[in-house]
Amino acid sequence: MSSKEPSAKEPVEPEFEALIRYIQESRGLDFRGYKRTSLQRRIRRRMEEVGCEDFATYHGLLEADPQEFIHLLNTVLINVTSFFRDAEAWEVLKKDVVPRILARRADRGPIRIWSAGCASGEEPYSLAMLFAEAMGKDGFCARVKIYATDLDEVALNTARHAMYAPRDVESVPTGLLEKYFERTNNHYVFQRELRKCVIFGRHNIVNDAPISRIDLLVCRNLLIYLESETQNIVLPRLHYALVNDGVLFLGKAETQLARSKMFEPVDLKSRIFRKVPQEWRRSLGGSLTMAPEPNNHRPSFQTRLMEGIVDSSTTAYLSVNSEGQLVFANAMARRLLDVGEVDIGRPFQDLSISYRPTELRSRIEEVQKTGRMVRIDHQEFTRPPGETMRLTIEISLLYGRDGKPFATLLSFTDTGRNFLLQQELEAAQESLETTIEELQSSNEELETTNEELQSTNEELETTNEELQSTNEELETMNEELRSANEELEVANEELRRQGEESGEFRRYSESVLRSMDVGIIVLDQDLCVRSWNRWGENMWGLRAEEAQGESFLGLDIGLPVQRLRADLERILEKETPQQPVTLNAVDQRGRGVTCRVRLSPLLYEVRETRGVVLIIEDITEQSRTEAFAGYLGRVIGESLNEVYFLDAASFRFLLVNRGAETKLGYTLDQLKQMAVFDLMPEVSAERFQRLVAPLLSGDKMEVVFETVMEGSHRGRYPVEVCLQHFGEEQPPILVAIVHDTTERQQLGMAGDQEAPAGE
Repeated sequence: MSSKEPSAKEPVEPEFEALIRYIQESRGLDFRGYKRTSLQRRIRRRMEEVGCEDFATYHGLLEADPQEFIHLLNTVLINVTSFFRDAEAWEVLKKDVVPRILARRADRGPIRIWSAGCASGEEPYSLAMLFAEAMGKDGFCARVKIYATDLDEVALNTARHAMYAPRDVESVPTGLLEKYFERTNNHYVFQRELRKCVIFGRHNIVNDAPISRIDLLVCRNLLIYLESETQNIVLPRLHYALVNDGVLFLGKAETQLARSKMFEPVDLKSRIFRKVPQEWRRSLGGSLTMAPEPNNHRPSFQTRLMEGIVDSSTTAYLSVNSEGQLVFANAMARRLLDVGEVDIGRPFQDLSISYRPTELRSRIEEVQKTGRMVRIDHQEFTRPPGETMRLTIEISLLYGRDGKPFATLLSFTDTGRNFLLQQELEAAQESLETTIEELQSSNEELETTNEELQSTNEELETTNEELQSTNEELETMNEELRSANEELEVANEELRRQGEESGEFRRYSESVLRSMDVGIIVLDQDLCVRSWNRWGENMWGLRAEEAQGESFLGLDIGLPVQRLRADLERILEKETPQQPVTLNAVDQRGRGVTCRVRLSPLLYEVRETRGVVLIIEDITEQSRTEAFAGYLGRVIGESLNEVYFLDAASFRFLLVNRGAETKLGYTLDQLKQMAVFDLMPEVSAERFQRLVAPLLSGDKMEVVFETVMEGSHRGRYPVEVCLQHFGEEQPPILVAIVHDTTERQQLGMAGDQEAPAGE
């Protein structure tokens, strides 16, 4: 089948098409027949989950992380299913369809069912329960085969185990649940005898050959995801898979798909259809023939007799006309070579049989040129699902009454048994000749050996008596060993459990060490490294496997480890933690860093020091921040400008700088008892409250005003006050920066006095 090209109406996205090709090449999943809009929507949904903005980026993610394929397929292959989904349709299937199939089959031959797109198995197991109820468990196991196929291997594995959670079986009637499921550890497992009759396999309904001779084909809500052109390819395959009067069960959403002359409705509301046989495409025996010409009448008795003979033959026949098209295939060719009715009229070179099991196109041309028959013996041919056979192929011309060739006939005969017999005969002849030679030499050796055995036999009789007594002793020892073995098994199981717990604890401890954003180094009593976490690898560029076992004081890293020698030795001697040590170091990129090192003894249960634990923190930024804060505090504290820190609710002084204490003439303890407006003779408490109200509400970032301050020594003096509110601090504060404007006023007065002189 040729791959479907994007429609001319659809915009071609090269990155999307490249992604689809990569998925097909990597996982063998062909999505080319699926609706592009639905496919893009599901892939984009997965891209949003992993944070990929375009198809090219997601393509790169798939190449880097093969596990992402599992999540993608779970998103794209919508495994929405349940037991007896759409109960009304299943009721119609139970009352009308199942009895009809059983009546048609009676007690003659098997019943074959195909569940296409079975997902996690709820649908085929629902079919199994339906038929088991109608036929009885023994009758079902003897006659029914259910083929369940899907593209998703993960879903198929779930289906094979047939283990479902309580919420998965809520739609199963109580009687069927108790009859066909076993309850184990809060799960329900489908009955083993019935499960053996359900065969799960990976199958692409668009590209793979359909399963044939099917009585009931269930394909629910699968075709709606395919393009219309792909649907036109799949529907004939479903038609071909069904026996005459076979039943097709579609999903509730598929309203337009079965409007075809190939099917007629049984129950349109439930989407149940019956196959309409198309005998013009297949003879009574099953051979595939070309449609008759419009002016031809019904086939004559002679023609039907020839078709019957050809269809009864155990040899597969194909016929290719002079244009290279396949024009005939008998029933055996359909079964043996997987040639379907859709292949009649197609170029022979497009069929897989043209090059498998051997290249036939050049042989056909050779026969057409020379007129001589070509025979190819014992070609190896593999049929799904892996059956290997040997085919002998004969290619010859077919001549008409005018003596001219009009077609080429290809016959395929199964000669596997002859091939094996021939190989076995040749091997047997070689083996026989070798055996005769070996027997002649062995006969001479046996005569000599016989004499030796006679003397040895006497010795063995004596030894046998000794062995009998020894055997009794061994039996006694065996009993003792058996009891000892049972004790060892119990001890081994306990050790295994302890080993698992120890491994889990080790992985937990390692994950904790890796996750901490500080360096953790564990030293033994000889000051050799026992543990080195990821922080140390990133900081010093030394991997854990390189550091472990090495002397810590001999490590060549950017940390001056020798300065820690005395503290390490004191810990080993006194078994008490030491004060943190601050060291200047250099990281692996040559950047200067400041590290705080805390040292503690490594204590076991007996409180005996087994080593030292070092915890190293990078406090470079913290040191810089603290240094800057100290510097800023000193500058503000020594500034001559007055800086007040006020409570935002009561406007009382919380903190002032030295310039404020000097100019106001009060100590900080005295000021903490006052509100700021107590030192502003011209400003009342209510007026100050109104002044700062826009600042406290956030309407203004700062408030600037001029007033008069009154100090304890110097009296009143004019000032300019700039207020800012810091509401995010705890507690919120008002900061006032006060400028003494006395000199500014004096300069202003001096300018006024000089002005008349200028005039």
